[in-house]
Amino acid sequence: MTDNKHFSDSQFTLKEVIQNLRDWLLFFISQWKILIAAGLIGMVLGALVSIFKKPVFHAETSFVLEEGDAGGISQMSGLASLVGVNLGSLGSTSGLFQGDNIMELYKSDRMLGETLLSPFDQEKLLIDRFVEFEELDKKWASNVDISGMDFSLERQQFTVAQDSVVQQVSKLIRERQLSVVKPDRKLSIIQVSISSKDEAFAKIFNETLVDKVNTFYLETKTKKTGENLRILQTQADSVRSILDESIAEYATATDRVPNVNPLLNSAQVESRKRQIDVQATAAVYQEIVKNLEIAKVNHRNNSPLIQIIDSPRFPLKRTEIRLVKGIVLGAIIVGLLTLFALYFRRLYQKHVQES
Repeated sequence: MTDNKHFSDSQFTLKEVIQNLRDWLLFFISQWKILIAAGLIGMVLGALVSIFKKPVFHAETSFVLEEGDAGGISQMSGLASLVGVNLGSLGSTSGLFQGDNIMELYKSDRMLGETLLSPFDQEKLLIDRFVEFEELDKKWASNVDISGMDFSLERQQFTVAQDSVVQQVSKLIRERQLSVVKPDRKLSIIQVSISSKDEAFAKIFNETLVDKVNTFYLETKTKKTGENLRILQTQADSVRSILDESIAEYATATDRVPNVNPLLNSAQVESRKRQIDVQATAAVYQEIVKNLEIAKVNHRNNSPLIQIIDSPRFPLKRTEIRLVKGIVLGAIIVGLLTLFALYFRRLYQKHVQES
C-alpha cells in the first residue's frame, strides 16, 4: 500500500501540466521587452550578414564515363586461342581502373596541384588568383611570405615553402570547395563542382581540372595496351625491312646464275638459302601482323569514352543570403537563443531558491 501511494503521488495530473505551461507562457510574456530587443538585434545582424557576405558561385561539369568493352575482348580471346594467339598477353587493363577511381583522382594532390599551377590568364596562375581573392598572403603572413614566391617556375625548382603552400591550397579546395559525386549510382554520370567566391576562378579551375584528370585517366587506362601496340608496330616495321632485304638478296642470287644446269646442284645453293630466308621471314612477318591487328582492336576496345554533357557557362549559379531572408533568419535564430537563455536562467533560479 505504501509503495502504491508513493507511485501515485509522483504522477503529474493534467491540471498540473496545464498550470505549468501557463506559468511558463506568462513568464515569457513578462520578458517581452527582452525578446523584442533580441529580435531587433537578430534582424540587424541578419541584415549585416546578407550585405557583407559575398555570394558563392558554383561551376559544374557533368560527363558520362563508359568503360572499355571487356566482353568483346573476352569473346575475341576465345577465337584467337583457336589460332594460337594469346590475346591476354597483348595488355588488357580492365583491372587497372574502375569507374569510381576517377572520382578519387579529382581529389588527389597531384591533380589539384597541377591545376593550381595552370594559367588563369596571360599574367597569373590559378594559385595566384586564389591567394589574391582569399587574401592568404595576409592570413598566412606570420608563417610564410607568399607575395615573394614565383609559382611559374618548374615544380622541381620549388622550395619547401612553395610546395607547402600548394599542398595547403589543394587541401582547402578539396575540403571546402570541391565536390565530385554521382547523382545516381546506377548511372555512369559524374558531376564535378567547384564553389568559390570568385566567379572567373570557379569556371576556369573547373574546366582545367576536368581536362587534366580526364586526360590522365585516358592515358593511364590505355598505357599498357598502347605500349604493346607500339612494340608490335616497331617489330613489324623491322621484320618488313628484313623481308625486303631478303627478297632483294634472293633476286640477286638468282640473277648470278640465270641458266642453271640441272646436273650442278651446287650452283643452286646460294639461291636456295636466300629463298629459305625469304620464306622464314615472311612467316614471322605474317604472325606479327596478325598480332598487331588484334592489338589494335584490343587498344580501341580498352579505351574508355568520356563525353561531356554540361560545362560551366557565365553567369554561373550563385547562392547568397537575400536581405529579407537574412533579416528573418537572424530574428528567428537570436530569438530562439534568447528563449533558451531565459528558460535555463529561470530553472537555475528555481533550483537556488529550493535549495
